[in-house]
Amino acid sequence: MSLHAAAARVLHEWGAPDAEQQRLRTAYLAHLQAFPAAMWRRCHPDHLTASSLVVDAGRGRVLLTLHRRLDRWLQTGGHCEPDDATLAEAALREAREESGITGLVIDPVPVLLSRHEVPCGPVRPAHHLDVQHVAIAPDGATPSCGEESHDVAWFELDRLPESADESVNALIRSAMARLGG
Repeated sequence: MSLHAAAARVLHEWGAPDAEQQRLRTAYLAHLQAFPAAMWRRCHPDHLTASSLVVDAGRGRVLLTLHRRLDRWLQTGGHCEPDDATLAEAALREAREESGITGLVIDPVPVLLSRHEVPCGPVRPAHHLDVQHVAIAPDGATPSCGEESHDVAWFELDRLPESADESVNALIRSAMARLGG
């Protein structure tokens, strides 16, 4: 099964938690139907991406990365690549690359969808149609900063950096609800 087909399947099966998420799910599925290259960054102006919020084993901290281009604290994630079989695999690969943590365990069911404008590609405005997951780090995991970031760090849930915007906060709320915390 292609990544495109796998993405359509997971989005068809995903139970959106509210009306806004259902609207995004419908829009993502329409985008997949309209664009055979919807999974790749060459699809302009919008394309699907995959991300994950990394949560520590004790469920009290989240790992955020200070994105080099955007200069904001965000969850790990990015563009899909040809070797990715599923969105969850793409999100897990990105989390490993950006955090340096091995042994992450990802929930294959998306937590949230987020459509956000990005400075990506030749057409503006451009958007990432992000499919967001949650990943659990092994106990005692120590991150290391990847080349796409200025920094990577653990943050207590009640002590997030100021540049963590509402999209990050919404992902944290949804991830913690999924984890039962």
